[in-house]
Amino acid sequence: MIPDAPVQTPVTIRSAVPAPGIASPSYGAMAAWVILAITAARLLWLAFQSAGLYPDEAQYWFWSRHLAFGYYSKPPLVAWLIALTTAIFGNGEFAVRLSAPLLHAVASGFVYGIAARLYDRRIGYWSALAYATLPGVSLSAFLISTDAVLLPCWAAALYTFIRARENDGLGWWVATGCAIGLGLLAKYAMAYWLLSAFGFAVLRPSERRHLRGLLVALGIAALIVAPNVWWNWSHHFATYLHTRDNADLGGSLFHPRELGYFVLSQLGVFGPIYFVAMLALFAAPTRFGGPPARLLTTFAWPSLIIIAIVSLLSRAQPNWAAPAYVSAVVLVVEAALRRGWRRTVIFSIALHLGAAIVLFGGSELIASEGLSVPAKFDPLHRLRGWRQLGDAVAAQLAVHPGLRLMTDDREIVAALIYYVHPHPFDAVIWDPVPGISNQWDLENNLSRHRGENFLAVTVHNLADQMRKDFGEFTELTTIDIKSGPNGGQTYTLYIARDYRGATAGN
Repeated sequence: MIPDAPVQTPVTIRSAVPAPGIASPSYGAMAAWVILAITAARLLWLAFQSAGLYPDEAQYWFWSRHLAFGYYSKPPLVAWLIALTTAIFGNGEFAVRLSAPLLHAVASGFVYGIAARLYDRRIGYWSALAYATLPGVSLSAFLISTDAVLLPCWAAALYTFIRARENDGLGWWVATGCAIGLGLLAKYAMAYWLLSAFGFAVLRPSERRHLRGLLVALGIAALIVAPNVWWNWSHHFATYLHTRDNADLGGSLFHPRELGYFVLSQLGVFGPIYFVAMLALFAAPTRFGGPPARLLTTFAWPSLIIIAIVSLLSRAQPNWAAPAYVSAVVLVVEAALRRGWRRTVIFSIALHLGAAIVLFGGSELIASEGLSVPAKFDPLHRLRGWRQLGDAVAAQLAVHPGLRLMTDDREIVAALIYYVHPHPFDAVIWDPVPGISNQWDLENNLSRHRGENFLAVTVHNLADQMRKDFGEFTELTTIDIKSGPNGGQTYTLYIARDYRGATAGN
């Protein structure tokens, strides 16, 4: 988990000198034990918490039951990992999410290696601990997502890139290519890493000798990601087009409020002290750390600037810039320790750990007592209620056999496929918007089921439009769930018979 890292000190660092006769601490071993302890605590919490899968997690689990080289909205690596963990430990929420904390442990190990190679093991220890306790990492470690898969790939690529630069060895360039390729199979945001690496090599004359190695790495990465490219080609480039559409650059291209929201959200992702310090360091990387700082800055600021521009032109989710913090956390920690601000680093780590315990542990404790937590105070409110909805829908399917499950929402169908038993893998979506907009439209389009009968679970009040597509459309019941995306939701169920195809004008 902790890459080998001999001591190197290309810049002057203020560090404590042990007294004569006292052995210096083994920072590598300390980092490994601390990361192991944090990961064990996260696994324990996952094993006993009561929150259900988020719909995206349920969707990834659905993908893992149908392994492929690609899917409508994401590359395939997250589904492959879920297939592995659930094959070993079953299909419970714990098994679905199992790889998330383990992946962040791996990323923490590579952060240690990055800092130790560029500075020393002491910086590596505090950088790994700082990364492992970042607010965004704490959240990501409790959910299986493409970010949890991407970040260790990003960190591994940066570590192997640093090693390859030291001696220009072919093996390290091949390792870099493997990390890049896996990163692209995790999330296409790995392309920002390539932008940073080639920019660093091209714009700095002393680094141009590494361009050949980078091209070797790029070739290896291309071979690894080739099956996903083939899948996209055979599916009309579905994932690439979805990624483009997700940026939503087709409307008004000036949203200063969205930019402000994105910037403020990074205080929660990276931590308030680290984020402010990072901005100060980005303003003068040469003054604050020399060549290592320039390298770390190059692998951070392009991602942040690109996502900030996207937020100004359209919108951006807080997690989209997360890879930037792999190198930024090393930059901030090194600058703080060099100035003797170790207490500030410790305070930030304690602040982040305390916030995670209060937010996640506190809300879970209250929920376990059967008390109602207002959605705005419950960071897990979007994970609650899906199990109850699944049980209620399963009961209706049992009473009305022969009906195929249908919903009018992608999140609902993903959650219900997971929580309804037996799992309705053949569920479909009714969508008034023409075209392909999700995995179910792509692989099991409603148009293939003319003449069939359905149990429709709806949330968007589109009954009048839906009724036109069926020979019979009868309201069955409503289900009230006290938790969900808005803290509470009413679902209306219909029996829809004799599907006649989409009516023109829907």
